[in-house]
Amino acid sequence: MAKDSQLDPVEELRQSVSVPFENARAMPTSVYTSDAFLAEELTHIFRKDWYCLGRASALGNAGDYATCELAGQQIVVIRDRDGDLKALSNVCLHRMSTLLEGRGNAKLIVCPYHAWTYNLDGKLRGAPAMSLNEGFCKDAYALPKVRCEEWNGWVFVNLDPNAAPVADALSDLDAMIAGYNMEAYTEAFYEEHVWDTNWKVLAENFMESYHLPVCHAGTIGGLSKLEDMICPPGLPAFNYHTILKDESLTIAMAHPSNDRLKGEERRTTYLLAIYPSLLITLTPGYFWYLSLHPKGPGQVHIRFGGGMSDDFKDDPSVHDHFAALKALLDDVNIEDRGCTEKVYRGLCSDLARPGHLSHLERPNYDFATYLMSRIETGRASSGD
Repeated sequence: MAKDSQLDPVEELRQSVSVPFENARAMPTSVYTSDAFLAEELTHIFRKDWYCLGRASALGNAGDYATCELAGQQIVVIRDRDGDLKALSNVCLHRMSTLLEGRGNAKLIVCPYHAWTYNLDGKLRGAPAMSLNEGFCKDAYALPKVRCEEWNGWVFVNLDPNAAPVADALSDLDAMIAGYNMEAYTEAFYEEHVWDTNWKVLAENFMESYHLPVCHAGTIGGLSKLEDMICPPGLPAFNYHTILKDESLTIAMAHPSNDRLKGEERRTTYLLAIYPSLLITLTPGYFWYLSLHPKGPGQVHIRFGGGMSDDFKDDPSVHDHFAALKALLDDVNIEDRGCTEKVYRGLCSDLARPGHLSHLERPNYDFATYLMSRIETGRASSGD
C-alpha cells in the first residue's frame, strides 16, 4: 500500500535537491511511496519524455511488432511493408478493445473482439457486418499515430507531439560512445518482468555500482573495483558512470577486429541512464538493458534484453561465451530483485530516513535533479 507523506512530496524533493551534491542525501521516502508523486511522474515525465521499447533489430521484418502501456496509453510499434517503424494507438476504433499483445509478427492488425482489421499503417481494411450502418465509412478510420524515433538502434516513443527529437538530447552521448558503434549491437534475448519495488529504486540501483561488492558478492562483485569507478556529473538527458572490467571476462573486451577503441577504452564499461528509464550496460563486446515503467508506487514493469556487438558475429566461441553471460545476468537479476524489493519495503516504514550519499552515488543525485526539473517545468507549462 502506498504511504502518503503529510508534506507535499514534490516540495520534499525540491528541498532534497536544493543542497549541493557534497551534502546530499537520498531522496525522501514519499517520492517512492506516494500515489500523488506517481501522478506527477506520469503526467510530467512519462507523458512528455521518450520511452524505450527495445532494439530495432528485434523488429526487423514487415509485421514485427512490440506493444507497451505508456502512462495509461496502449501503444504498438510495428514495422510496415515499406520497412519503416510506425507507432500507433493499440486500441480498436470500434468498441475499444486492445488489439495486439506482447511481441510478435502480424500480416494484418485484427481486433480480437469483432475482427475489425487494419493494415500495418493503421488504416482500416475491413469491418464485418457494418454495411447497414449508413454513417459508417471505412476510409474515415485509421489508428491514431504516436511519435516514434530510432537512435543508435533503440526504438523510442513519445506521447508529446511537440517533443524535441530524441537525438537532439543525446548528441553528447553520441560523441562519448562513438567507438562502441552501439547501433551495431544485435539483441539476442528479451524478457519482461514485474518486481515489487518502485521504478526509481531499480533505476537508482542501476545508476550506482557502490552496491556491487555486497549485493553481488556471489556473482559480479569481484569483477570491478570501487576505486576504478568514475562518476562524473550528469547531463540534462542522461547520467553515466564507468568501470573497468577484468580482462578475464573476454566478451566484455573489445574484439581484436575493433580498431575504434584504444588503450583502456577497450575494457571500459559504460553504465548509461537515459532519462527517464532506459538503463544500459554497454561494454565493447556486449550490452544488456532495462527499460522501466511504473505499475503503481510499489511495482515496476521491466523490459530486459541484451546481446553482442556485431564485431563478434563471426567469432566461433561467442555463442558459448554469451550463454554463460546470460546465465550470469539471470543470477545478477535475482540478487538485484532481492536488494531492490528490500529497499522498497524499508521505504514504506514510518521510521525510514534518507541518509547521505557516497561520492559513488553521484548519478542518483543527478537523477533526483532531473525528476524535480521535469515536474517543475511541467507544472509551470500547465499553470499548476
